Amino acid sequence: MFSATKHRRVIPGFGLTMGFSLLYQGFIFLIPVGGLLLYTSLMSWDEFWKTISHPQVVASYKLSFGASLIGATINLVFGALVAWVLVRYRFPGKKVVDALVDLPFALPTAVAGIALVTLYASTGWVGQYLDVFGIKVAYSQLGVVIALTYIGLPFVVRTVQPVLEDLEAEREEASASLGASRFTTIRRVILPSLLPALLTGYALAFARAVGEYGSVVFISGNMPYRIEITPLLIVAKAEQYDYQGAAAIGTVMLVAAFLLLLLLLINGLQWWTQRRGR
Repeated sequence: MFSATKHRRVIPGFGLTMGFSLLYQGFIFLIPVGGLLLYTSLMSWDEFWKTISHPQVVASYKLSFGASLIGATINLVFGALVAWVLVRYRFPGKKVVDALVDLPFALPTAVAGIALVTLYASTGWVGQYLDVFGIKVAYSQLGVVIALTYIGLPFVVRTVQPVLEDLEAEREEASASLGASRFTTIRRVILPSLLPALLTGYALAFARAVGEYGSVVFISGNMPYRIEITPLLIVAKAEQYDYQGAAAIGTVMLVAAFLLLLLLLINGLQWWTQRRGR
């Protein structure tokens, strides 16, 4: 009787699937991270500190993390708006706009960097008009922010979009029928439901931007102490066969990004839990 009613799973066996999952995670994530930490552990503390605290490296930290936070914040706002428009409205060319959201996924980052330089250089299609007002995009920190915003947008849109599709419009109509303003409806009805997805998209966009190289290296100008990103320094040290120095800087980026993401997620989830408890 028990065997006849036992649920038959399509994918066989927890042990087998867990084993393949751990093996895959090991090859894709654990082994590279282990190699990074191994190279770092071969350095003495003085060598490690001297490498990661060099003024040029510190300046690159500020640019990489600062521009990533700005780009992720921009995507948090406008990515949510794009997702809202794609879910709640019908208009000509909607499928084209929806496909364009995934363009940063499909387009190689180096090609994206060249395209951004072509657009925003002082002689580019857009840059020539901005140059009249003294706004310099290419080879500046503003260009870095634009590049990181470009590559991070799909993460927010594609994370928020399915949540919006499952969010019933009747809840908004009920809020309006009870006399709530649009701002109150957004704050009390829509935002609490979207917050976990928004935080996830924000974290993914930030993590993607921190490690970005291809699209930034062309538009930044790579001027040391000013517009030089940390991934470029890591690549430069690796090309000079300074693998320990590259691993040390990479370890700092890994730990800092993990701590920032953990802090953002914990604070966001606490806020969401408090709101739901009211």
